[in-house]
Amino acid sequence: MKKIPIALTAMVIMFLFTTPAHATLWDRGGGLIYDDVLKVTWLQDTDYAVTSGYANGGMTWDVANAWAAQLVYGGYDDWRLPDPADQPIEYIWGFDGTTTAGYNITASEIGYMYYVNLNNKGYYDTSGNGPQLGWNPMPNASFTDGNGKALSFQNLQSFDYWLAREYGSFNPPYGGRFDFNVGALSANTKDFGYPAWAVRNGDVSAIPEPATMLLIGSGLLGLWGARRKFRK
Repeated sequence: MKKIPIALTAMVIMFLFTTPAHATLWDRGGGLIYDDVLKVTWLQDTDYAVTSGYANGGMTWDVANAWAAQLVYGGYDDWRLPDPADQPIEYIWGFDGTTTAGYNITASEIGYMYYVNLNNKGYYDTSGNGPQLGWNPMPNASFTDGNGKALSFQNLQSFDYWLAREYGSFNPPYGGRFDFNVGALSANTKDFGYPAWAVRNGDVSAIPEPATMLLIGSGLLGLWGARRKFRK
């Protein structure tokens, strides 16, 4: 009787665990939504600062960042605003998604949410023509999670949200903002009052996604079948 090496079994299981499931959003419960592409977790309530009573409305850039830094939610205290930046970046405007400001920028965390996860269209297309077909001034907040459940982000504003990003092309640096009305990444002086949407790095659940569990199960069944074959 031949035995399947333990190392081979471990390698197969490791491969199955690292094989990506289809990219999507996952409802982790308790108002927490995980993005398995950017590997970040969002609050389902996009205006939780107001909902929780911390603010009565929009906050300045400094207050918004301070709110996210002090937030404890779901047992986690490492929340922040979207689009972090280690240092101020240059303000370069454009429409094709390759610039640091403008439209169709999916390299931005919040831009990826707007354009990809929520399937919204910006006011301008990648050639700068607008309004483009499909643009809606009231952004879509609904999505279907990885388990096929229809969900929505709560209190999504058709307005600007502060970003942690700063733009050093201005003196003093401006705070980054994303306009959920038109889909534009831009900037403003930090004393304006905008809402804030909290996000944190990483997942909040160690439970493998259902698609991954199915792959693991299939792999283990295959190994079991191979072992029976060797026994014969």
